[in-house]
Amino acid sequence: MAKLVTSLNIAAPDEFYESLIRTHEGLSDDESAALNARLILILANHIGDAEVLNEALETARKAAR
Repeated sequence: MAKLVTSLNIAAPDEFYESLIRTHEGLSDDESAALNARLILILANHIGDAEVLNEALETARKAAR
């Protein structure tokens, strides 16, 4: 059974963050939101485990409050 990893798990987090920001450069707010939605769906498909995805949704929702 897979479990959501919430501890740092990216080898070069600063470089990834810079890439993420660059990916959004020049986009409108709507285009940026659409890019984020596509990225979420691509990564969700890659993960594929409904239990992990639901845990991620719950974790993100709690952080939004």
